Parts: sequence; structure tokens; C-alpha cells
Amino acid sequence: MNRMKWMFPFLVVCGVLALAFAADNPDFHKEQNGLLRHVVCFAFQENAKPEQVQGVVDAFLDLPNQIPFIVDIEWGTNVSPEGLDKGFTHCFVLTFKSAKDRDAYLPHPAHKEFGKSLSGLIKDVFVLDYWTK
Repeated sequence: MNRMKWMFPFLVVCGVLALAFAADNPDFHKEQNGLLRHVVCFAFQENAKPEQVQGVVDAFLDLPNQIPFIVDIEWGTNVSPEGLDKGFTHCFVLTFKSAKDRDAYLPHPAHKEFGKSLSGLIKDVFVLDYWTK
């Protein structure tokens, strides 16, 4: 079967399932007690030079100096022996007091500028937010 013929229905089904999950997941829509963690993992291009990677780390770690909504930032590189990293080597965890603070961080000019600086260096990025329990 032609790929385009099944792609649209597949995407529609995925969208419906995602909306159904969101409707049934109380954590999806409302503020929670606790802190909001914003996890960002990077897989760098194979040709990224160590000094370029360090520049990304330094720029990411400087964001709390430019964006007051960030309560804390942690980071590290993958040391897992499991081999399930899928090429992701660097992980950053930002902490926010509220979804409103996280939502203000996302379009912040310093965050946008940081995102632009990644062009050509990042092969893939993974982002996940969760409320601490």
C-alpha cells in the first residue's frame, strides 16, 4: 500500500489516542504540588568538536543567570552501562516552581537564542517534563 494512504489515518489515530490520554491524565493539565522538572537530553552530531560541545554546556548552564524562572539546573553525561542511550550523551534538568514559570521560560529570548546556537551541532533532542512527587 502507498505510504501516503496509510500515513494520514495513522496520524489521526495517534492524535486521538494522545488526546484521550491527556483527558484521562490528571497530571497533564493542572498545576501540581511539588516542583516541575524539565529534562533535556542531547545527541550531538558526530562531527561536533569537543570545544563546541563544551560551548553548548556552558551556554545551557548560563541560562539561569538570564532567566529568573529557573530555580535550579543540573547536568551530566551518560554513564549508563546498559547501552540504551540511543546516542544521547548529555542530560540537563531544569527546575521550575510552576508550569507558568516553565511556560515563561520556553519563549524567553535567552532560551530562543540558545536554541539557535545549537544549529548544526545537535543530531537529536529529547525533552520530558514531570512533576516531582
